[in-house]
Amino acid sequence: MPVLMGLLAGLAMVALPASGGQAPPAPADDPTVLVLGRVSDDPKSHYDQLKPLLDYVVPRMASVGIRSGRILMARDLQQMASYMRRGQVDWVTETSGNAALLERRAAARSLLVTERDGATRYHSVLFVRRDSSIRSLRDMRGHSVAFQSPYSTSAYYLPASMMLDAGLRIEPLLTPMDKAPPDAVGYLFARTELNITTWVHKRLVDAGVLSNLDWGNPQRLPPAFARDFRVVATSAEVPRAIILTRSGMDPKVEARLREVLVEAAQDPDAGEVLRRFIGTSRFVPVSADDRRALDELAHGVLRIRTEVE
Repeated sequence: MPVLMGLLAGLAMVALPASGGQAPPAPADDPTVLVLGRVSDDPKSHYDQLKPLLDYVVPRMASVGIRSGRILMARDLQQMASYMRRGQVDWVTETSGNAALLERRAAARSLLVTERDGATRYHSVLFVRRDSSIRSLRDMRGHSVAFQSPYSTSAYYLPASMMLDAGLRIEPLLTPMDKAPPDAVGYLFARTELNITTWVHKRLVDAGVLSNLDWGNPQRLPPAFARDFRVVATSAEVPRAIILTRSGMDPKVEARLREVLVEAAQDPDAGEVLRRFIGTSRFVPVSADDRRALDELAHGVLRIRTEVE
């Protein structure tokens, strides 16, 4: 995995203007440029998702002095936090877990919740084979679980936090063939939802985790697998995705950005733009329940960072 991540890191640090092509990061003190950021291991694909939204937003920000826009990719969350602290990225889209980390690093604050495919919130589903002896979360001790990736909210942060809260110790495994320690839960990263379900079905691991949205998606959970699975536990719900702005952003620019994004759902010209932005339906304000969920998630993520990683 370290070799793979190193290769991806070399590909992900890309700065792109809204008009296409490559360009260096915009100066942090240029108030006329609005920079949209993304943590990415696939800059070209993610650029194609981000560019239509940036092209839509920038002309509507002229009243607050915005004249152009750029896209800046970061290789990981630490680099993105640095970009935001230095004013090189103005706004970013992230999952709830990563949003909580960016907020805790004093680099950003949550602006809006992103609704994707009609859902603003989701939760984790921990599942096993129907013939498994695992009946509850506490039965996971001495067994293995497949998470998705180190930055997945629903398939890592939430279930790992749930296990820690249940008094379980979590230890990494090198391969699916490794046995979990008898006094801990062994975990691996399967990288994709389909890998997770396949590993559980083939008994390579004892349990897997999906979001409730993926649980109902036949492309992520094939029906032939689903009938052999049983849900053991579910997590609390959290916002599905968050738009964040950097700390210290001009309040007038931030307010106008919020206004443009919220109003986009009622604009016929924005339909395709939102769809291409990772299947977005609309942007909605962060509610009090969302804020509490993010704060609780932040506590869990920080605990994972100190006790597991």
